[in-house]
Amino acid sequence: MWDFEHPPLAEELAVRSRVDYMLPSECADRLASGAADIGLAPVASLAVVPGLHILPGCTIASKGHVRSLLLVRRARQPLKTLRTVAADTASRTTIAHARILFHQWGNRSIEFVPMASDLDRMLDRADAAIIIGDPALLALEERFNREERAGEELVYHDLAEEWRALTGLPFVSAVWAATDTAWDRVLEGRAGEDLIRSRDHGLENIEALVAEWSKRLPLPDDVLRSYFTSNIHYVLDEECVEGMRCFFRMGANLGILPAYEFSMNETAV
Repeated sequence: MWDFEHPPLAEELAVRSRVDYMLPSECADRLASGAADIGLAPVASLAVVPGLHILPGCTIASKGHVRSLLLVRRARQPLKTLRTVAADTASRTTIAHARILFHQWGNRSIEFVPMASDLDRMLDRADAAIIIGDPALLALEERFNREERAGEELVYHDLAEEWRALTGLPFVSAVWAATDTAWDRVLEGRAGEDLIRSRDHGLENIEALVAEWSKRLPLPDDVLRSYFTSNIHYVLDEECVEGMRCFFRMGANLGILPAYEFSMNETAV
């Protein structure tokens, strides 16, 4: 979002578009209701919201260790014996990936309990917890303090890493998508080009982003820098497209997602 938030292009872009910030699940709801023309859509929403078109070029993905998508469990309870998982309600895509992984781990009957992202409360309620985004990054920084305070050993599974180990493919969290009614206007207005240019300018200004976010989150600069440059992958390349296809195929086969196919001409980089 660099160009939408920083000069010299922020003022020009503000004339053409209004940007609202919200959780991933809310983005999907806005697209489904027609309240938004374009959204950073959780990948799972593509299978359940009719008529969404993928804008080429950009994604939020990880090709290995991501650190911001975590399944946390007590060390004394193996994955196969877990009965309940308290799940952060912010991302339906992460939950769908986790359901697929639990099937592969031999635990098909596990119950997901929707909860706000608070690791202590989640583990008081359930055998394990799924936390994403900033709370996950903060939980990793606090893991040793938390274990000492609570007196129990926890295991932190990086879900993107687990997905890569299972499939050999990237964990794709979100893509830019436009509604069917807005698609022609989006193409005519070159919104896709604006988003790609903004992504590239952001990658050219990592140190500025580190400085900005270090004021918002109590995380060391090196952690933020590594997250922006190594953990997140931003280009919707062919490997990410195949990761999405694998996700939809496995999700449909297991009854986790409805059957869904997208055409390659909507996803070309």
